[in-house]
Amino acid sequence: PRSVTAAFQEYLQHLGLQDFPCGLGSWDKSRLNARRSPGAEPAGLEEAVPPGEETPEELLELLRDQHSPWALPPDCGPPEQLLREVAVLAPELLRGSGVLQTVTSLRLLDKGVEEVDEGLLQFQQLEELILSANHISRVTSAHLPRTLKILELGYNAVSDLQDLCARPPPEIQHLGLGYNRLCGPSQEKHFSVDFWPNLVSLDLRFNSLTNLPELASQLSTLPNLYILLLQGNPLGLIPAYRGFLVDSLPRLSILDDIYIWPEEREQFHGLARQPELIRSEARVVVSIGELKGLPNPEAFQQLEVGSEDPVITYSYFVTYEF
Repeated sequence: PRSVTAAFQEYLQHLGLQDFPCGLGSWDKSRLNARRSPGAEPAGLEEAVPPGEETPEELLELLRDQHSPWALPPDCGPPEQLLREVAVLAPELLRGSGVLQTVTSLRLLDKGVEEVDEGLLQFQQLEELILSANHISRVTSAHLPRTLKILELGYNAVSDLQDLCARPPPEIQHLGLGYNRLCGPSQEKHFSVDFWPNLVSLDLRFNSLTNLPELASQLSTLPNLYILLLQGNPLGLIPAYRGFLVDSLPRLSILDDIYIWPEEREQFHGLARQPELIRSEARVVVSIGELKGLPNPEAFQQLEVGSEDPVITYSYFVTYEF
């Protein structure tokens, strides 16, 4: 399976950290020699740069000018720009595994990643890991750096959180699991303070979670939960869904991108103590207005009684997937 570290190495090649105007080469040879020679004066001023070389300021301008042929592609952001500037000012820091020690944010979106491998542990300063829109089905907490604060796994194929919750990074503040395959009621137990003591934001949109009382009970143990996204789950069809959560989670401020005002909290006060109002079923009415491309049975000529002609019958069925 394609791993995170394999995708990262490909990502580094895309950034060209060892190629002009980054890295080490004839364009900054004198600066390299100055750094290698103790007591030597660094060639930082433009007039001290030998012919054929570029000053650090000129090299940085080639990276920053959006019209430059060496400018970053549009899909890159500040972390990529910072890495490239480090590759200009101090390229020796990015030699070998040194680059892994400088990365604090890693974004690998839609890169075909299937495995979160233990190579991630080499990123000893990593605080943000964005792996949205890949093909990840399971995450082992032992492969995640303990420094992580943001873990985004939206639009993947995660169906079980047992491995992730074995020993998750304790400082995680945002956990993104929207648009995955989490099915209740076995997964609700994984969202308690025992696993996420510092969680501020939780995204669980468009999964298959069904047990609202159990989920609310677990979420109520999170002392810092401020933002919760749950729309798109079957439990969202329960008529008392929003009111029950608002009353169950008094510290919550935003639910499904809608701010919880004091008037709304007062309106639903006491609802959490009335579980009999939480129905475990929902009624869905589907109406079919028109079907096209199917033969009309009424158009067939009726056979006479006693006819020996073969009889052809047609039957149809419609399948609904919820």
